[in-house]
Amino acid sequence: MIQAFGLTSNPRKELPPAVDDVSFEARAGRVTALLGASGAGKTTALRLMLDLQQGRGLTYFRGRPLRRIAHPSREVGVLLGDVPGHPGRTVRGHLRMLCAAAGVPVRRADEVLESVGLLGLRDERLGTLSRGMDRRLGLACALVPDPHALVFDDPAGALSPHDARRLHGALRAHAAQGGTVLFSTADPKEAARSADHVVTLERGRVVADQEAAEFSRTRLRPRVAVRSPHAARLASLVTKEARAARRSVEVVREGGNRLAVYGSTCADIGEAAFRHGILVHQLADEVGDMGPGAGEIPAARQQEQRKTDGDRAPGAGMPGAETPSVLLPSSATDGGTRGDADGRGHGGGDGHGGGGGDGHGGADGPVPGTVPHRTPGPRQAPVPGHRTEPAPSHSEPAPGPSEPAPSHSEPAPGPSEPAPRPSEPAPRPSEPAPGPSEPTPGSPGLDAAPIRTSRQFSTLTPGSARTREAAAALPPPVSVRSAPSPLRPLRYELRRAMGVRTGFVTGAVVLLVSAVTAVILARVGHTPQPRLLAAWPRELPLPPTALGAGLLGALAFGDEFRHPALAADRGTVPRRMGLLTAKLLVSAATALLLAALTVGCDAEVLRLFYGPELAEVPADWPALSAGWLGLVVGCAWSGVLAAGVFRSTTAGLAAVVAVPVVVVPLVQKAWEGPSVRTAAGFPMRVREVLLTQWPFGGERYVAEVLRLIAQPVGGAMTLSLTALLCAYLLTTLRSRV
Repeated sequence: MIQAFGLTSNPRKELPPAVDDVSFEARAGRVTALLGASGAGKTTALRLMLDLQQGRGLTYFRGRPLRRIAHPSREVGVLLGDVPGHPGRTVRGHLRMLCAAAGVPVRRADEVLESVGLLGLRDERLGTLSRGMDRRLGLACALVPDPHALVFDDPAGALSPHDARRLHGALRAHAAQGGTVLFSTADPKEAARSADHVVTLERGRVVADQEAAEFSRTRLRPRVAVRSPHAARLASLVTKEARAARRSVEVVREGGNRLAVYGSTCADIGEAAFRHGILVHQLADEVGDMGPGAGEIPAARQQEQRKTDGDRAPGAGMPGAETPSVLLPSSATDGGTRGDADGRGHGGGDGHGGGGGDGHGGADGPVPGTVPHRTPGPRQAPVPGHRTEPAPSHSEPAPGPSEPAPSHSEPAPGPSEPAPRPSEPAPRPSEPAPGPSEPTPGSPGLDAAPIRTSRQFSTLTPGSARTREAAAALPPPVSVRSAPSPLRPLRYELRRAMGVRTGFVTGAVVLLVSAVTAVILARVGHTPQPRLLAAWPRELPLPPTALGAGLLGALAFGDEFRHPALAADRGTVPRRMGLLTAKLLVSAATALLLAALTVGCDAEVLRLFYGPELAEVPADWPALSAGWLGLVVGCAWSGVLAAGVFRSTTAGLAAVVAVPVVVVPLVQKAWEGPSVRTAAGFPMRVREVLLTQWPFGGERYVAEVLRLIAQPVGGAMTLSLTALLCAYLLTTLRSRV
């Protein structure tokens, strides 16, 4: 179950918030649709629920906020937009990488591929998938950790009808197994066809919270779709016959040769066309919306909505205060729109639905075509040992023919209403029990019965005095936090690095360039043998192998920001020490392998071209090997840390090149300056301090390491790595605050 209370986005300068006081509930075992036109606030509401955007409000996933769940991906699977993945990665490789991140067995990848019908495309690249395949892959990615809830933002957008039906069928199957499904859409017919419950947003506020059947009855109506080359003539004839028979029939021209006829049947239109000899190409029953302007707010309501953004009158919110009443369709299970944790109304609550509240008055007026019903007020968040009595209302409209008269006595529960759970408190004698159109108490985040109460604060308007005074009553702010590290970081990093061809292509190019450079340097001459084996001309700041290792290290974090597979549902790439350690280990191993292969290939090429004299091992090969391996590994680590700090592969590679170009001259200038003391004899003095002998001649290795660091390149590399590591740790600590 997903429960959202008082979701409110931060205001944008002088504009009202994109989402204002949105509360609703998505029950387990059911599919809930968040309906609204473009700009209604659907995506913003979902991002607030998932802690991806700053704002206020509470969202409970099975009774717990997302920030208190150790592994959020195992609780809720998310797909917002396209699937974030490297286009060169295979479908199976991408899912196996996510399996390592979620800490599930690798066989789970094939299981979800089979469940979404992509098992035959497991070896296809992500960049070659169609829109429908991409949506199904997104569903598979969300299902990898086997979450309880699924949250999708417009999953069927730009899909063919067949692909949309298949996707919604998969969502329905997940709900049938006891899961919770919440998706957003702008198509009312899709919401009515695919969901069990529909929550309608309008201008960032909830205006209706209904069962799908009630939504179809009040927001949609049947029509007859007609296509004819003589559409204009047929329209006039149908209108004329309906007027003569005194029947309410509306004919709407939809462009070209298409008509939409409301209030008639296929038989009547077909008989009329047959009598007058009109050719008909299509004649079918459809379900349409309420016609033009169904989702628009009248000018009077817009003016009233602007008035509610200011301060309220002193008598607002008191019992008996004159407040415009709004009639909204009552839900069969949820009793209208929900309230939030602090008692604010949402499109059908107090201040919206005729009760004595100082809410947005008539900001969300009657939806065109809806059946008038009295909507209960907002529900308060449960407070231990405290319940709010219903406030009397003097501005409620008289009950219509389709609703029972209000009574202070408890009506008996309807025949289809389930019995209260044993752990729930019984309603007090002074509180109305849920009726046939109101839900049974059973939600831990909502109160047991609808309660009318005054709003505790006004809308979030910049500069509002009452907002500042009631700051303590606002819902807690939504804090954006980074994603947790992969549960198996080393396995994740290995699959990430080996899942694309970039690393293999980069290694092949480095070996080829190094071999060619070594041959050319040997041909020209005047190049020392160590530099000849490393293919490092004096004119270049770094050899090709070091540049290749730095590029691979920069890609280790750069791909995370360019194709954020880890941050698909959490917003930012994680900055955890486990992930950093895995990337440093894998990049170091890759750099060592690349350095060894480069020296070996260069030696063999030189032996082949010029004989064995140029491929001999130098006398001081241990020190040279240590310096060579340290340089390559240092470049790889510089790329990893710089890309993690600056969030870019290009910045990581630039930091690698900046070490010999910028940092080395500075270090050389510092070393060549006047000095008073030197660090000569440091190993011997350390041995004297420790009063023990270095094991296995350790003082020799310490001396070699110090000699390497004392060199300009070694000192520059050490300084750069230290600075980048400190910057990374600072950004990590800042993201945790």
